[in-house]
Amino acid sequence: MQILKALGPTVARVSTTEALRAGVGALVGLGLTGLFLLSPHLDAGGGLFLIAPFGATSVLLFAVPNSPLAQPWSAIVGNTLAAVIGIAACLTVPDPVLRIALAVGLAITATILCRAVHPPAGAVAMTAAMSPEIARELGFWFALAPVAIGTTALVVLAALYARITGRRYPFRQFDDPSKHRTDDRNPTERLGLSENELTAILDRYSQSFNLGVEDLARMIGAAELQAAAQSSGPLTAQDIMSRGLVTVGPDTPLGAVADLFRQHRFTSLPVVTPDMVFLGVIFQMHLISQARDDALRLKRGYRPALRRLLDRDREKPIRAGDIMSVAGPRATTDTPIGALLPMMADGDVDAVPVLAYGKIVGIVTRTDLIAALARHAARSGGCQ
Repeated sequence: MQILKALGPTVARVSTTEALRAGVGALVGLGLTGLFLLSPHLDAGGGLFLIAPFGATSVLLFAVPNSPLAQPWSAIVGNTLAAVIGIAACLTVPDPVLRIALAVGLAITATILCRAVHPPAGAVAMTAAMSPEIARELGFWFALAPVAIGTTALVVLAALYARITGRRYPFRQFDDPSKHRTDDRNPTERLGLSENELTAILDRYSQSFNLGVEDLARMIGAAELQAAAQSSGPLTAQDIMSRGLVTVGPDTPLGAVADLFRQHRFTSLPVVTPDMVFLGVIFQMHLISQARDDALRLKRGYRPALRRLLDRDREKPIRAGDIMSVAGPRATTDTPIGALLPMMADGDVDAVPVLAYGKIVGIVTRTDLIAALARHAARSGGCQ
C-alpha cells in the first residue's frame, strides 16, 4: 500500500481556476510568440521558428512562476547556454548518441555552475545535438534565434500575464521593499532570520532549486501565523466584534462620510441599505486616495484637493457607493478569530465586517483583535 502511495501524485490539489489560468497563459504566450515573432514552421535560413522546448518553458513560466527554475535568468541564460553547448557538440562529435548525451550532460553542469538551471535547457541542448542540418545552416546563431529571442518573448509575456491575473512574476527578491514602500519587510515575513540564514536552510535540505528565499520567508511566516491562530483559543468573531455600528448608505455624500470619520475617529465605515444589507466598506484611505488623485489630476496641493473633493456635491456629486470596496474579506458570527488574523496581518484592511444572512451585525477591527489576543495572553500567563 505504501508503495502505491509513493507512486501516486504528490502535488497538492489546485483549483480548476488556477489550472485554467496556467493553461490559458501558455496558450496566449506560445500563440502570440508564434503569431508575431517565430514561425511554427522550420526556417533554417533566418532561425525564427518555434522549437519543442518552448512548450516545457511555458509550463514553468505560466504554471509555476514562483519556482527558482522559472525565473528570467534561469530561463533565458539556461536555454541560451544549452543551445551553444548543443551546437558545439553537434559540430564536433560525429556519433549521434555520444553527442546527444554529451550535450545534455554538459548543459546540466554549465547551467548549475551559472545558477541558471532550467529543465527545458536539457531539451534545448538535445534538440541542437539532434539537428545537424540546423547546426550547419545556423551555427551558433541558433542560440540567439530562435532560442534566446523566443525565450525572452515568453518571459516578457509571462510577466505581463502574471500582472493581469494577479500573480507576481518575476518573484520578489528578499530585499525588495514592503507593500508600504518602506525598508521594512511585510509583517508576516519578519522572522528574525536573515537572507543568509534562510539560504542556509534551503541548502541544508537541498531545496535551493525548488524554493526561493522570499517564498521560504512567506511560508515560515504563514506557518507562524497559523500556529498563533490555533493557540488563540475558541473565541469567535461574535465574541469580540463591535456591535454599536455607525454605517452609511450608498448615496451618502463624501462630506458626510468625512464628518463621521472625524467625529468617531474610525478608519472604516460599512455601507449598507436601509435594512442593513451589507454592500461594501469605505476605508479612510479611500477618501485620501480620491483626494490624492484629484490633486495629481489638477496639479494642486493635497489639502485644496481634499477640500474640493468634499465640496463637490454642488458640482458633480460623489457618493459613498462610488468609492466603497466590495471585494474585501468578510466573516460570520462563527468565524474563529484565528481565521481573522491572516485577513488583517498584512495591513490591506483594518476591519472585517461580520455578516448574518447578508446583513451586517458587527465589525471586527484590528483594535478588537489585538485586545482579544492580549486578554487571551494575559489569561494564559495567569494560569501558568
